[in-house]
Amino acid sequence: MTALAQRPGGSATVPVVEPTPGESLSSWQRIRLILVLGTLIAVGPLTIDMYLPALPAISDDLQTTAAGVQLTLTGTLAGLAIGQLIIGPLSDVWGRRRPLLVGTGLHVLASVLCAVAPNIAVLGTLRIVQGFGAAAAAVIAMAVVRDMFSGIAFARVLSRLLLVMGVAPVLAPTLGSALLNWTHWRGVFAALAVLGLALIAVTALGLPETLPPHRRRPARVLDTLRVYGSLFRDRIFVGLVLVAGFSMASLFAYVAGSSFVLQDQYGLDEQQFGIAFGAGAVGMITATQLNVRLLRRYSPQQILRTSLIAGLVCGLILLGFAATNVGGLPGVLIPLWAVLAAAGFALPNAPALALAGHGEAAGTASAMLGAVQFGVGALAAPIVGLLGTGSIAMATVITGGVLAALIVLLVVVRPGRLSVPDRAAPTPVAPH
Repeated sequence: MTALAQRPGGSATVPVVEPTPGESLSSWQRIRLILVLGTLIAVGPLTIDMYLPALPAISDDLQTTAAGVQLTLTGTLAGLAIGQLIIGPLSDVWGRRRPLLVGTGLHVLASVLCAVAPNIAVLGTLRIVQGFGAAAAAVIAMAVVRDMFSGIAFARVLSRLLLVMGVAPVLAPTLGSALLNWTHWRGVFAALAVLGLALIAVTALGLPETLPPHRRRPARVLDTLRVYGSLFRDRIFVGLVLVAGFSMASLFAYVAGSSFVLQDQYGLDEQQFGIAFGAGAVGMITATQLNVRLLRRYSPQQILRTSLIAGLVCGLILLGFAATNVGGLPGVLIPLWAVLAAAGFALPNAPALALAGHGEAAGTASAMLGAVQFGVGALAAPIVGLLGTGSIAMATVITGGVLAALIVLLVVVRPGRLSVPDRAAPTPVAPH
Protein backbone atom coordinates (compact mmCIF):
# COMPACT_ATOMS: atom_id res chain seq x y z
CA MET A 1 0.00 0.00 0.00
CA THR A 2 1.11 3.58 -0.54
CA ALA A 3 1.09 6.46 1.89
CA LEU A 4 2.42 10.06 1.70
CA ALA A 5 5.31 11.44 3.72
CA GLN A 6 6.83 14.95 3.85
CA ARG A 7 10.29 15.62 2.48
CA PRO A 8 12.79 17.15 4.94
CA GLY A 9 11.90 20.81 5.23
CA GLY A 10 8.18 20.12 4.89
CA SER A 11 7.92 21.50 1.34
CA ALA A 12 6.52 18.50 -0.47
CA THR A 13 5.28 15.00 -0.08
CA VAL A 14 6.59 11.80 -1.63
CA PRO A 15 4.98 8.37 -1.87
CA VAL A 16 6.12 5.86 0.72
CA VAL A 17 5.55 2.16 0.08
CA GLU A 18 4.09 0.43 3.11
CA PRO A 19 4.34 -3.33 3.58
CA THR A 20 1.34 -5.42 2.67
CA PRO A 21 -0.27 -7.38 5.57
CA GLY A 22 1.24 -10.67 4.39
CA GLU A 23 4.78 -9.37 4.74
CA SER A 24 4.40 -9.17 8.53
CA LEU A 25 3.56 -12.89 8.80
CA SER A 26 6.10 -15.28 10.20
CA SER A 27 7.18 -18.25 8.09
CA TRP A 28 4.88 -20.59 10.01
CA GLN A 29 1.93 -18.19 9.73
CA ARG A 30 2.47 -17.90 5.99
CA ILE A 31 2.66 -21.68 5.58
CA ARG A 32 -0.53 -22.13 7.60
CA LEU A 33 -2.33 -19.48 5.53
CA ILE A 34 -1.24 -21.15 2.28
CA LEU A 35 -2.42 -24.55 3.53
CA VAL A 36 -5.84 -23.18 4.48
CA LEU A 37 -6.21 -21.29 1.20
CA GLY A 38 -4.96 -24.30 -0.75
CA THR A 39 -7.68 -26.38 0.88
CA LEU A 40 -10.26 -23.82 -0.20
CA ILE A 41 -9.09 -23.66 -3.81
CA ALA A 42 -8.88 -27.47 -3.96
CA VAL A 43 -12.66 -27.72 -3.57
CA GLY A 44 -13.21 -26.68 -7.18
CA PRO A 45 -10.80 -29.22 -8.75
CA LEU A 46 -12.08 -31.99 -6.46
CA THR A 47 -15.67 -31.17 -7.38
CA ILE A 48 -14.76 -31.25 -11.06
CA ASP A 49 -12.33 -34.18 -11.15
CA MET A 50 -13.36 -36.78 -8.58
CA TYR A 51 -16.15 -38.17 -10.73
CA LEU A 52 -14.13 -38.27 -13.99
CA PRO A 53 -13.38 -42.03 -13.79
CA ALA A 54 -17.12 -42.59 -13.44
CA LEU A 55 -18.19 -40.67 -16.58
CA PRO A 56 -18.55 -43.79 -18.74
CA ALA A 57 -20.45 -45.52 -15.92
CA ILE A 58 -22.76 -42.51 -15.46
CA SER A 59 -23.38 -42.47 -19.21
CA ASP A 60 -24.45 -46.12 -19.12
CA ASP A 61 -26.42 -45.93 -15.87
CA LEU A 62 -28.43 -42.83 -16.79
CA GLN A 63 -28.73 -43.91 -20.45
CA THR A 64 -27.18 -40.86 -22.04
CA THR A 65 -24.43 -40.09 -24.55
CA ALA A 66 -20.83 -39.05 -23.93
CA ALA A 67 -21.73 -35.47 -24.91
CA GLY A 68 -24.68 -35.61 -22.51
CA VAL A 69 -22.62 -36.67 -19.52
CA GLN A 70 -19.94 -34.10 -20.39
CA LEU A 71 -22.65 -31.44 -20.07
CA THR A 72 -22.73 -32.20 -16.34
CA LEU A 73 -19.11 -31.04 -16.31
CA THR A 74 -20.14 -27.94 -18.23
CA GLY A 75 -22.85 -27.32 -15.64
CA THR A 76 -20.30 -27.40 -12.84
CA LEU A 77 -18.02 -24.96 -14.65
CA ALA A 78 -20.95 -22.66 -15.44
CA GLY A 79 -21.95 -22.68 -11.76
CA LEU A 80 -18.38 -21.86 -10.77
CA ALA A 81 -18.34 -18.95 -13.23
CA ILE A 82 -21.72 -17.46 -12.26
CA GLY A 83 -21.10 -18.02 -8.56
CA GLN A 84 -17.84 -16.10 -8.63
CA LEU A 85 -19.46 -13.12 -10.37
CA ILE A 86 -22.00 -12.90 -7.55
CA ILE A 87 -20.02 -14.04 -4.52
CA GLY A 88 -16.89 -12.00 -5.31
CA PRO A 89 -18.63 -8.60 -5.02
CA LEU A 90 -20.55 -9.80 -1.96
CA SER A 91 -17.23 -10.57 -0.27
CA ASP A 92 -16.15 -6.96 -0.92
CA VAL A 93 -19.30 -5.86 0.94
CA TRP A 94 -19.62 -8.38 3.80
CA GLY A 95 -16.04 -9.53 4.22
CA ARG A 96 -14.57 -12.87 3.22
CA ARG A 97 -15.77 -15.33 5.87
CA ARG A 98 -19.56 -15.04 5.74
CA PRO A 99 -20.02 -15.61 1.96
CA LEU A 100 -17.50 -18.45 2.16
CA LEU A 101 -19.41 -20.31 4.87
CA VAL A 102 -22.79 -19.85 3.14
CA GLY A 103 -21.45 -20.93 -0.25
CA THR A 104 -19.79 -24.02 1.19
CA GLY A 105 -23.04 -24.99 2.90
CA LEU A 106 -24.80 -24.79 -0.48
CA HIS A 107 -22.09 -27.03 -1.97
CA VAL A 108 -22.75 -29.65 0.74
CA LEU A 109 -26.50 -29.63 0.07
CA ALA A 110 -26.07 -29.92 -3.71
CA SER A 111 -23.58 -32.79 -3.28
CA VAL A 112 -26.09 -34.77 -1.22
CA LEU A 113 -28.79 -34.23 -3.84
CA CYS A 114 -26.42 -35.22 -6.69
CA ALA A 115 -25.94 -38.55 -4.94
CA VAL A 116 -29.64 -39.34 -5.43
CA ALA A 117 -30.20 -37.73 -8.85
CA PRO A 118 -32.64 -39.90 -10.89
CA ASN A 119 -31.60 -38.80 -14.41
CA ILE A 120 -29.02 -36.81 -16.35
CA ALA A 121 -31.15 -33.64 -16.48
CA VAL A 122 -31.47 -33.47 -12.70
CA LEU A 123 -27.79 -34.32 -12.22
CA GLY A 124 -26.76 -31.58 -14.65
CA THR A 125 -28.93 -29.00 -12.86
CA LEU A 126 -27.60 -29.97 -9.45
CA ARG A 127 -24.03 -29.78 -10.74
CA ILE A 128 -24.68 -26.12 -11.58
CA VAL A 129 -25.74 -25.51 -7.98
CA GLN A 130 -22.77 -27.51 -6.70
CA GLY A 131 -20.41 -25.41 -8.82
CA PHE A 132 -22.05 -22.22 -7.56
CA GLY A 133 -21.33 -23.26 -3.97
CA ALA A 134 -17.75 -24.25 -4.78
CA ALA A 135 -17.24 -20.80 -6.35
CA ALA A 136 -17.23 -19.23 -2.89
CA ALA A 137 -14.07 -21.09 -1.93
CA ALA A 138 -12.34 -20.34 -5.24
CA VAL A 139 -12.99 -16.61 -5.47
CA ILE A 140 -12.55 -15.81 -1.78
CA ALA A 141 -9.27 -17.68 -1.52
CA MET A 142 -7.91 -15.59 -4.39
CA ALA A 143 -9.26 -12.38 -2.82
CA VAL A 144 -7.62 -13.24 0.50
CA VAL A 145 -4.26 -13.66 -1.23
CA ARG A 146 -4.75 -10.25 -2.87
CA ASP A 147 -5.74 -8.76 0.52
CA MET A 148 -2.45 -9.98 1.97
CA PHE A 149 0.06 -9.70 -0.91
CA SER A 150 0.69 -7.85 -4.18
CA GLY A 151 2.96 -7.75 -7.21
CA ILE A 152 5.84 -10.22 -7.33
CA ALA A 153 4.99 -11.42 -3.81
CA PHE A 154 1.48 -12.25 -5.05
CA ALA A 155 2.88 -14.36 -7.91
CA ARG A 156 5.24 -16.19 -5.54
CA VAL A 157 2.54 -16.94 -2.97
CA LEU A 158 0.15 -18.00 -5.71
CA SER A 159 2.75 -20.43 -7.05
CA ARG A 160 3.13 -21.92 -3.56
CA LEU A 161 -0.63 -22.04 -3.26
CA LEU A 162 -0.87 -23.91 -6.54
CA LEU A 163 1.41 -26.57 -5.06
CA VAL A 164 -1.24 -27.28 -2.42
CA MET A 165 -4.05 -26.87 -4.93
CA GLY A 166 -2.23 -29.12 -7.37
CA VAL A 167 -2.59 -32.08 -5.04
CA ALA A 168 -6.33 -31.97 -5.73
CA PRO A 169 -6.27 -32.84 -9.45
CA VAL A 170 -3.58 -35.44 -8.71
CA LEU A 171 -5.60 -37.13 -6.00
CA ALA A 172 -9.14 -36.49 -7.28
CA PRO A 173 -9.35 -39.12 -10.06
CA THR A 174 -7.34 -41.55 -7.92
CA LEU A 175 -9.70 -40.99 -4.99
CA GLY A 176 -12.65 -41.36 -7.34
CA SER A 177 -11.22 -44.60 -8.71
CA ALA A 178 -10.65 -45.93 -5.19
CA LEU A 179 -14.21 -45.07 -4.20
CA LEU A 180 -15.54 -46.83 -7.29
CA ASN A 181 -13.87 -50.05 -6.11
CA TRP A 182 -16.41 -50.38 -3.34
CA THR A 183 -19.25 -48.00 -4.12
CA HIS A 184 -21.36 -46.69 -6.98
CA TRP A 185 -20.64 -43.39 -8.75
CA ARG A 186 -23.17 -41.83 -6.40
CA GLY A 187 -20.80 -42.46 -3.51
CA VAL A 188 -18.38 -39.95 -5.07
CA PHE A 189 -20.91 -37.18 -4.47
CA ALA A 190 -21.49 -38.34 -0.91
CA ALA A 191 -17.74 -38.02 -0.37
CA LEU A 192 -17.85 -34.45 -1.74
CA ALA A 193 -20.54 -33.62 0.81
CA VAL A 194 -18.27 -34.84 3.61
CA LEU A 195 -15.44 -32.76 2.16
CA GLY A 196 -17.65 -29.66 2.24
CA LEU A 197 -18.45 -30.22 5.92
CA ALA A 198 -14.73 -30.50 6.68
CA LEU A 199 -14.10 -27.29 4.77
CA ILE A 200 -16.64 -25.43 6.88
CA ALA A 201 -14.75 -26.51 9.99
CA VAL A 202 -11.38 -25.48 8.50
CA THR A 203 -12.75 -22.05 7.57
CA ALA A 204 -14.38 -21.45 10.93
CA LEU A 205 -11.24 -22.37 12.87
CA GLY A 206 -8.34 -21.44 10.60
CA LEU A 207 -9.17 -18.45 8.39
CA PRO A 208 -9.31 -14.96 9.93
CA GLU A 209 -11.20 -12.10 8.30
CA THR A 210 -8.76 -10.30 5.97
CA LEU A 211 -11.00 -7.45 4.79
CA PRO A 212 -11.44 -4.91 7.62
CA PRO A 213 -14.72 -2.96 7.78
CA HIS A 214 -13.16 0.34 6.65
CA ARG A 215 -12.13 -1.25 3.33
CA ARG A 216 -15.51 -2.80 2.52
CA ARG A 217 -17.71 -1.45 -0.22
CA PRO A 218 -21.30 -0.26 0.25
CA ALA A 219 -23.98 -2.82 -0.56
CA ARG A 220 -25.27 -1.09 -3.69
CA VAL A 221 -25.86 -2.85 -7.01
CA LEU A 222 -24.97 0.22 -9.06
CA ASP A 223 -21.60 0.49 -7.31
CA THR A 224 -20.86 -3.15 -8.11
CA LEU A 225 -21.85 -2.65 -11.75
CA ARG A 226 -19.66 0.46 -11.83
CA VAL A 227 -16.67 -1.57 -10.60
CA TYR A 228 -17.30 -4.24 -13.23
CA GLY A 229 -17.56 -1.48 -15.83
CA SER A 230 -14.20 -0.04 -14.83
CA LEU A 231 -12.63 -3.50 -15.05
CA PHE A 232 -14.07 -4.03 -18.53
CA ARG A 233 -12.55 -0.72 -19.64
CA ASP A 234 -9.08 -1.82 -18.50
CA ARG A 235 -7.65 -3.30 -21.72
CA ILE A 236 -4.70 -4.98 -20.04
CA PHE A 237 -6.85 -6.50 -17.29
CA VAL A 238 -9.40 -7.86 -19.79
CA GLY A 239 -6.62 -9.20 -21.99
CA LEU A 240 -4.90 -10.99 -19.13
CA VAL A 241 -8.22 -12.40 -17.93
CA LEU A 242 -8.82 -13.81 -21.41
CA VAL A 243 -5.28 -15.25 -21.46
CA ALA A 244 -6.03 -17.02 -18.17
CA GLY A 245 -9.41 -18.15 -19.53
CA PHE A 246 -8.08 -19.67 -22.74
CA SER A 247 -5.26 -21.34 -20.81
CA MET A 248 -7.85 -22.83 -18.48
CA ALA A 249 -9.90 -23.95 -21.50
CA SER A 250 -6.98 -26.14 -22.57
CA LEU A 251 -6.95 -27.76 -19.14
CA PHE A 252 -10.68 -28.39 -19.15
CA ALA A 253 -10.53 -29.84 -22.65
CA TYR A 254 -8.09 -32.35 -21.15
CA VAL A 255 -10.36 -32.89 -18.14
CA ALA A 256 -13.44 -33.42 -20.33
CA GLY A 257 -11.83 -35.69 -22.90
CA SER A 258 -9.15 -37.63 -21.05
CA SER A 259 -11.39 -40.25 -19.43
CA PHE A 260 -12.91 -41.25 -22.79
CA VAL A 261 -9.60 -41.07 -24.69
CA LEU A 262 -7.55 -43.01 -22.15
CA GLN A 263 -10.21 -45.54 -21.13
CA ASP A 264 -12.27 -46.09 -24.30
CA GLN A 265 -9.66 -45.47 -27.01
CA TYR A 266 -6.52 -46.78 -25.28
CA GLY A 267 -8.12 -49.33 -22.95
CA LEU A 268 -6.93 -48.10 -19.54
CA ASP A 269 -9.04 -49.17 -16.57
CA GLU A 270 -10.27 -46.71 -13.94
CA GLN A 271 -7.20 -47.11 -11.72
CA GLN A 272 -4.74 -46.78 -14.61
CA PHE A 273 -6.58 -43.68 -15.76
CA GLY A 274 -6.20 -42.15 -12.30
CA ILE A 275 -2.43 -42.75 -12.43
CA ALA A 276 -2.07 -41.25 -15.93
CA PHE A 277 -4.19 -38.25 -15.03
CA GLY A 278 -2.21 -37.71 -11.84
CA ALA A 279 1.12 -37.90 -13.69
CA GLY A 280 0.07 -34.95 -15.84
CA ALA A 281 -0.89 -32.98 -12.77
CA VAL A 282 2.51 -33.70 -11.20
CA GLY A 283 4.19 -32.04 -14.18
CA MET A 284 1.95 -29.04 -13.80
CA ILE A 285 2.70 -28.79 -10.07
CA THR A 286 6.44 -29.01 -10.71
CA ALA A 287 6.15 -26.14 -13.18
CA THR A 288 4.33 -23.92 -10.66
CA GLN A 289 7.14 -24.41 -8.14
CA LEU A 290 9.88 -23.85 -10.69
CA ASN A 291 8.02 -20.63 -11.51
CA VAL A 292 8.89 -19.32 -8.02
CA ARG A 293 12.60 -19.68 -8.79
CA LEU A 294 12.27 -18.20 -12.26
CA LEU A 295 10.58 -15.11 -10.80
CA ARG A 296 13.88 -14.27 -9.11
CA ARG A 297 15.45 -13.70 -12.55
CA TYR A 298 12.59 -13.02 -14.95
CA SER A 299 9.42 -10.94 -14.88
CA PRO A 300 5.96 -12.60 -14.80
CA GLN A 301 5.22 -11.34 -18.31
CA GLN A 302 8.40 -12.91 -19.72
CA ILE A 303 7.56 -16.28 -18.16
CA LEU A 304 3.96 -16.04 -19.35
CA ARG A 305 4.92 -15.33 -22.97
CA THR A 306 7.57 -18.08 -23.10
CA SER A 307 5.29 -20.67 -21.51
CA LEU A 308 2.49 -20.06 -24.01
CA ILE A 309 4.88 -20.33 -26.96
CA ALA A 310 6.23 -23.62 -25.57
CA GLY A 311 2.69 -24.83 -24.88
CA LEU A 312 1.63 -24.11 -28.46
CA VAL A 313 4.60 -26.05 -29.89
CA CYS A 314 3.81 -29.04 -27.64
CA GLY A 315 0.12 -28.79 -28.54
CA LEU A 316 0.88 -28.96 -32.25
CA ILE A 317 3.07 -32.02 -31.64
CA LEU A 318 0.21 -33.59 -29.66
CA LEU A 319 -2.23 -32.86 -32.47
CA GLY A 320 0.14 -34.41 -35.03
CA PHE A 321 0.60 -37.61 -33.02
CA ALA A 322 -3.14 -37.86 -32.34
CA ALA A 323 -4.02 -37.44 -36.02
CA THR A 324 -1.46 -39.97 -37.27
CA ASN A 325 -1.57 -42.37 -34.28
CA VAL A 326 2.24 -42.37 -34.32
CA GLY A 327 3.64 -43.53 -31.00
CA GLY A 328 0.36 -44.88 -29.67
CA LEU A 329 -0.43 -44.01 -26.07
CA PRO A 330 3.05 -42.57 -25.23
CA GLY A 331 2.83 -40.38 -28.35
CA VAL A 332 -0.27 -38.76 -26.86
CA LEU A 333 0.67 -38.70 -23.18
CA ILE A 334 4.16 -37.15 -23.43
CA PRO A 335 3.25 -34.00 -25.40
CA LEU A 336 0.01 -33.78 -23.42
CA TRP A 337 1.94 -33.69 -20.14
CA ALA A 338 4.26 -31.06 -21.67
CA VAL A 339 1.27 -28.81 -22.45
CA LEU A 340 0.10 -29.18 -18.85
CA ALA A 341 3.56 -28.22 -17.60
CA ALA A 342 3.47 -25.09 -19.78
CA ALA A 343 0.11 -24.24 -18.25
CA GLY A 344 1.73 -24.56 -14.83
CA PHE A 345 3.93 -21.58 -15.72
CA ALA A 346 1.13 -19.54 -17.28
CA LEU A 347 -1.59 -19.91 -14.66
CA PRO A 348 0.15 -18.21 -11.68
CA ASN A 349 1.49 -15.29 -13.71
CA ALA A 350 -1.59 -14.25 -15.70
CA PRO A 351 -3.72 -13.72 -12.53
CA ALA A 352 -0.85 -11.98 -10.72
CA LEU A 353 -0.46 -9.48 -13.56
CA ALA A 354 -4.23 -9.03 -13.93
CA LEU A 355 -4.89 -8.33 -10.24
CA ALA A 356 -1.77 -6.24 -9.60
CA GLY A 357 -3.55 -2.90 -10.04
CA HIS A 358 -6.92 -3.80 -8.51
CA GLY A 359 -6.32 -4.27 -4.80
CA GLU A 360 -9.16 -1.83 -4.04
CA ALA A 361 -11.70 -4.35 -5.40
CA ALA A 362 -9.90 -7.67 -5.03
CA GLY A 363 -13.10 -9.69 -4.59
CA THR A 364 -14.78 -8.26 -7.68
CA ALA A 365 -11.64 -8.47 -9.82
CA SER A 366 -11.00 -12.05 -8.65
CA ALA A 367 -14.63 -12.87 -9.43
CA MET A 368 -14.31 -11.64 -13.00
CA LEU A 369 -11.02 -13.49 -13.42
CA GLY A 370 -12.44 -16.75 -12.07
CA ALA A 371 -15.72 -16.40 -13.96
CA VAL A 372 -13.94 -16.04 -17.30
CA GLN A 373 -11.60 -18.93 -16.51
CA PHE A 374 -14.40 -21.32 -15.63
CA GLY A 375 -16.80 -19.83 -18.20
CA VAL A 376 -14.42 -20.42 -21.10
CA GLY A 377 -13.65 -23.82 -19.64
CA ALA A 378 -17.38 -24.56 -19.60
CA LEU A 379 -17.48 -23.90 -23.34
CA ALA A 380 -14.42 -26.07 -24.01
CA ALA A 381 -15.86 -29.20 -22.37
CA PRO A 382 -18.90 -29.72 -24.65
CA ILE A 383 -16.87 -28.76 -27.74
CA VAL A 384 -14.66 -31.77 -27.05
CA GLY A 385 -17.76 -33.94 -26.75
CA LEU A 386 -19.31 -32.57 -29.95
CA LEU A 387 -16.11 -33.13 -31.94
CA GLY A 388 -15.95 -36.72 -30.71
CA THR A 389 -14.50 -38.81 -27.91
CA GLY A 390 -11.14 -39.54 -29.56
CA SER A 391 -7.71 -38.03 -29.04
CA ILE A 392 -7.95 -35.78 -32.13
CA ALA A 393 -10.93 -33.88 -30.70
CA MET A 394 -9.23 -33.39 -27.33
CA ALA A 395 -5.92 -32.35 -28.90
CA THR A 396 -7.65 -29.87 -31.23
CA VAL A 397 -9.39 -28.01 -28.40
CA ILE A 398 -6.29 -28.08 -26.17
CA THR A 399 -4.09 -26.62 -28.91
CA GLY A 400 -6.75 -24.09 -29.90
CA GLY A 401 -6.95 -22.80 -26.34
CA VAL A 402 -3.20 -22.26 -26.08
CA LEU A 403 -3.13 -20.56 -29.49
CA ALA A 404 -5.97 -18.20 -28.53
CA ALA A 405 -4.22 -17.32 -25.24
CA LEU A 406 -0.97 -16.51 -27.06
CA ILE A 407 -2.72 -14.35 -29.66
CA VAL A 408 -4.54 -12.32 -26.98
CA LEU A 409 -1.32 -11.89 -25.02
CA LEU A 410 0.67 -10.62 -28.01
CA VAL A 411 -2.08 -8.52 -29.65
CA VAL A 412 -4.15 -7.17 -26.74
CA VAL A 413 -1.90 -7.23 -23.68
CA ARG A 414 1.41 -6.60 -25.49
CA PRO A 415 3.65 -7.88 -22.67
CA GLY A 416 6.70 -5.92 -23.81
CA ARG A 417 4.97 -2.74 -22.62
CA LEU A 418 3.64 -4.25 -19.43
CA SER A 419 5.00 -3.51 -15.97
CA VAL A 420 3.89 -4.89 -12.62
CA PRO A 421 4.45 -3.11 -9.29
CA ASP A 422 5.97 -4.98 -6.38
CA ARG A 423 3.59 -3.26 -4.01
CA ALA A 424 -0.12 -2.70 -4.06
CA ALA A 425 -1.57 0.43 -5.53
CA PRO A 426 -3.22 2.89 -3.13
CA THR A 427 -6.40 1.42 -1.72
CA PRO A 428 -9.19 4.01 -1.63
CA VAL A 429 -11.78 3.72 1.11
CA ALA A 430 -15.25 3.40 -0.31
CA PRO A 431 -17.81 5.88 1.07
CA HIS A 432 -20.51 4.47 3.31
